[in-house]
Amino acid sequence: MRRRVALVLVVALSVSSVPTRVAVAQDVAARPDRTVADRAVDRAIRRALDYLRSTQKPSGAWAGGFGEATSITSLAVMAFLAAGHVPGEPGPDGDAVARGVRYVVEHQHPDGMLVSNNRGGPMYCHGISTLMLAEVVGMTTDAALADRVRAALGRAVDVIARAQDVKKDSNHDGGWRYQPNSPDSDISVTGWQVMALRAAKAAGYAVDAGRIDRAVAYLKRCAIKNGGGFGYQPGQGPSNPRTGVGVLALEICGAHHTPEALAGADYLLKNPPRWAGPYFFYEAYYCSQAMFQIGEKAYAGYQPRLASILLEHQREDGGWLSGDGNDQNAGVDYCTAMGVLALAVEYGYLPIYQR
Repeated sequence: MRRRVALVLVVALSVSSVPTRVAVAQDVAARPDRTVADRAVDRAIRRALDYLRSTQKPSGAWAGGFGEATSITSLAVMAFLAAGHVPGEPGPDGDAVARGVRYVVEHQHPDGMLVSNNRGGPMYCHGISTLMLAEVVGMTTDAALADRVRAALGRAVDVIARAQDVKKDSNHDGGWRYQPNSPDSDISVTGWQVMALRAAKAAGYAVDAGRIDRAVAYLKRCAIKNGGGFGYQPGQGPSNPRTGVGVLALEICGAHHTPEALAGADYLLKNPPRWAGPYFFYEAYYCSQAMFQIGEKAYAGYQPRLASILLEHQREDGGWLSGDGNDQNAGVDYCTAMGVLALAVEYGYLPIYQR
């Protein structure tokens, strides 16, 4: 596998660290070991980011078929972060990131929820936005914005903790669903909350290890015992997107190479991605990250096909939109941000996805 740039971020605000990060970001595409295929991916990412910058709203938000949303805004911000662009970086990319972060912070509710559009379920949006804040918390040179991010992140983590503690039966304990008071759980919403908690913990916030243990137990109950893969809820059948969630969440939680995760990776190798499959861009995002965490052999068996599909179907304007109805409903900004995150995994800039 190509050499990956590792970058350690600290929670403390550090003005001097930002230029270093930007310089490293610029160096990736210039490295002499980049192959022709690598450079094609680099160009696709750059085109996609240019598209996202062109569609950012005056409010700083990005939008889907249901309007401006903290979730899609956070995914777009993470797409820029994944390519090495940070708040305070000179130029339009740094400005776009800072505006997106401000939009998310400004739309935090008094109870701590990070949501500007309730369609799709507030905990879904909240988990994505909490993850983004945990990734960006130490990356800005704007002291006022940094303070706001830190405060918002602390309140957001508390929301996730309270939602996990809602009384549920033993089959659903430890997980999350669409509402903060939901009496059941599903693997999709749970995946975002788990990654948000792990990212927040890495950023220095207090997260009880017992919460991660309970989430891991729930994820394992969603695993398919015979044939591999993960289902939406315990006892349900597998799919590629849900399997990507299960594998990545277990690996991120420190449950490395468990039988469930390895069987999930095998399932994905036997069921490669196909353009416009159900929840295609959700699959692209989660499965690329999951296979990267499993290891070089799994990643090499999965990622080239996915990258080929994404490069083949990138639009002239740099965006993506598959024919899947779910992708169509979410919109081009969502698909484009997810496409960048799927392609940029090897850059290694987002701390949560580093091995």
